[in-house]
Amino acid sequence: MSKQNQRKAYGEALVKLGEVNKNVVVLDADLSKSTMGCLFEAAFPERYFEMGIKEQDMMSTAAGLACSGKIAFANSFAVFATGRPFDQIRQTISIGRLNVKICGSSAGFSDFGDGSTHQSVEDMAIMNTIPGMVVLTPADANETKAAVMAAAEHQGPVYIRLCRNDVLDVTPEDKPFEIGKLNVIREGSDAVIFSMGTMVERALEAADELEKEGISTEVINVATLKPFDYEGAAALCEGKKAAVVAEEASFIGGLTGAVATALRKSSVPMDYVAVEDSFGQSAQSAEELMDLYGLTAENIVSKVKALI
Repeated sequence: MSKQNQRKAYGEALVKLGEVNKNVVVLDADLSKSTMGCLFEAAFPERYFEMGIKEQDMMSTAAGLACSGKIAFANSFAVFATGRPFDQIRQTISIGRLNVKICGSSAGFSDFGDGSTHQSVEDMAIMNTIPGMVVLTPADANETKAAVMAAAEHQGPVYIRLCRNDVLDVTPEDKPFEIGKLNVIREGSDAVIFSMGTMVERALEAADELEKEGISTEVINVATLKPFDYEGAAALCEGKKAAVVAEEASFIGGLTGAVATALRKSSVPMDYVAVEDSFGQSAQSAEELMDLYGLTAENIVSKVKALI
């Protein structure tokens, strides 16, 4: 399997979307070369808005454009796209159920060199708590392109979370994205791993290692954190000996909590591999941080074996 960049895929998808839908507009907060909104700017300069380092204004402007019938994609680093303009997202975009799509780029530890101020481990919890907000967590470039198309078709606010760096292709090219669906990408009978984003690749690695030890493990790609299929998640755990969650985000308010809620009436034991109540820090690479915070295939394997 090859690796591709999610940000580039996002920018390319915006251009493709702009070609078929003249109502699509794109806004950036002085980070277009990072979010790859610059690709849309080059193709459709009349439908692109550079807002400067003013995320609150960007979200308010996106809301106004949505009120005029546009489909507005507003981009920034995940930590800035969700934290700084929270009031505008909640009060205007979400309460108004406006057609604004927010892209949180360079999420998790992928912006490894800029430390805790730029690394978003709490963005999922922030967006997950907003009523009516759809939260998408594509696992690779292929799924990113499909998620953009699905977000554009959805009526109402959407948050799309993307990694900064190249990620392994773990989903088929051109597969339609179905909002709210739990995707089984590896069958298994003994344990189940619920994973999202960059952790899907690591969940598959863990399943390979567990298979060598005679433990058949199912891997679920949770490309939609919200709306979450609680009944479907519970059904996937039926007959299993263990359930482990893997997410590159705080265990508070994200996928770990969603799966725990799904299993509230189940006897299947569960655990998680996620960021504890902690900020990030600067490092030489994203992999160094993933290892430091325990977001590894080895840790997933250990959690599964301990539960079984």
